[in-house]
Amino acid sequence: MRLRFLLRPGWLALTLAVWVFAGACFTLLAPWQFSRDDERRAQNDAVTSSARTDPVAVATVLDRPNSDNEWRLVTMTGRYLPEGQAIARLRTVQGEAASEVLTPFALVDGPTVLVDRGYVRPVDGLRVPDLKPLPEGVVTITARVRSGESDNRDAIERDGHREVYAINPAVVGRAAGLDLRPGYFQLTEGQPGVEEALPLPKLDAGPFFSYALQWIAFGVMALGGWLYFTVREVRPGGALSESGGEPKVRRKSVAELLAEDEAEGEAAPAPR
Repeated sequence: MRLRFLLRPGWLALTLAVWVFAGACFTLLAPWQFSRDDERRAQNDAVTSSARTDPVAVATVLDRPNSDNEWRLVTMTGRYLPEGQAIARLRTVQGEAASEVLTPFALVDGPTVLVDRGYVRPVDGLRVPDLKPLPEGVVTITARVRSGESDNRDAIERDGHREVYAINPAVVGRAAGLDLRPGYFQLTEGQPGVEEALPLPKLDAGPFFSYALQWIAFGVMALGGWLYFTVREVRPGGALSESGGEPKVRRKSVAELLAEDEAEGEAAPAPR
């Protein structure tokens, strides 16, 4: 009889909410933050490794996805294709608005790849400033391997520039009529054709691991609170208890308690 309260609609709704929330904490939110922590650690390791190793020929990475060699330094020889150039709009670099300049680069005896030549700051609001002239002919450049972004929206034309919403070689190639290899390459400082070289990401662990532990703690507290109130109501005298034929104890309101105190004060004998 004492467990009948578990079947009440209000208690069932509370139980469902608590268990759904706890399940989300354990199976979705905490693992999501753990995965972000793993990604940050992998990025930090890749950036650190690239800074300590010499560049390799781009041919050594062309047969694998760029994600397998993220941030690795490579050298490549070829020529820029300015007719396929695009601007990655609405970017942020070091906390300020920026646009990144994307230019196809035809490798000697190889495919055509997309090169991120760095960033420029917009002028007069969102207008792209005049870009540096591209070197003509065959050049050798050093760049970092990067994975392309997934946004597949078509390029637009604005103020005489082809602009894209993300650094996606498929989008740039589709707009320029070129077959570009997946992934792209980010120029380092001092290379032919570079604008302002993009900075490397900060090497910090981030708050993701602590966030994951917090979600686990929230799930445990939710289940612990549900268990506490369930046990309290199961015991005799619980606020929802109606077992044993005993009358249910009604808690007095604040107004009733004040009225009782006032009546006791009036009934008390006056001091002499």
